[in-house]
Amino acid sequence: MIYTITLNPAIDLVIITKKLESNTVNRTENFELQPNGKGVNVSFILKKMGIKNMATGIGGGFTLDYITAGLEEKGIKTKFLKVKEPTRINVFTRVLDQNVEYKEVNPGPEVGQEVQDKFLKYLKDTLKADDTLIISGSFSRGIKAEYLVEIAKITAEKKVKLVIDSSSKVVLDTLEYQPYLLKPNDQELASFFDLNEKLDQKKIIELARKLISAGCQNVLVSLGENGAALINKDHAYFGNAPKIQALNTSGAGDTMLGTFIGEKEKSDTAALKSAIAAGSDTASRSGLTDFKLEKYLNEIQVSEIK
Repeated sequence: MIYTITLNPAIDLVIITKKLESNTVNRTENFELQPNGKGVNVSFILKKMGIKNMATGIGGGFTLDYITAGLEEKGIKTKFLKVKEPTRINVFTRVLDQNVEYKEVNPGPEVGQEVQDKFLKYLKDTLKADDTLIISGSFSRGIKAEYLVEIAKITAEKKVKLVIDSSSKVVLDTLEYQPYLLKPNDQELASFFDLNEKLDQKKIIELARKLISAGCQNVLVSLGENGAALINKDHAYFGNAPKIQALNTSGAGDTMLGTFIGEKEKSDTAALKSAIAAGSDTASRSGLTDFKLEKYLNEIQVSEIK
């Protein structure tokens, strides 16, 4: 079984407007409400691929009810622990005459220690050997970054494949528990090593291999408009991104991760190519990909860098 964890779920309000001016009523062209959160997105992607999974995490209020209803409507089982404060609503506004996207992201609800402990117990009682656990995104208020290490300990004890998509440097403290895959973007990869610079291919491989030497098995690096890289102890693959008109980038990385995990039984190069194509398709639309990817796959070339 594949489990996704979202510890700061959200409803995303995606707005399309011709213009955005201050001190006036801006009439929008269109809007869409989307159950969201990085793990939630991964669950949707896996389900679109026909892969059974369960979405878990912590949230609260009518907004969490909307998210779980959206998941269950698609046939995805859920197990979210509830707190008193409501789950957040984020706003993504695409302004057509400026060709820009404004992102307004709110903090999550306060989560007390009792609920955090209950969630860890749920994982201990539920996970089985050879399951895959994907933890993605930020944490709600009250959940310290070190919570990630507690989850990693459980997966190591249970012999569960752990996949982490987090910008926190605490990721480095999980490496002794041999996570199956980390998915930073290039900026996050640099920040893990206190670097503030644009990384070239050589540096990406060097830093990823440091993570692998410390215990990680695979590193999937999203590179935005430049595609993505997959690096392990034996290989370093880079794939370009197809040319698209970006519309809403909020779920592109989650799509890439979910697609890669869903395709992991194929070759590394095939899985990487599909992941880039699906992530690009999501970035070009208001919602997640429909997996009609032929037009993108023809533009993507995956090469091994020695």
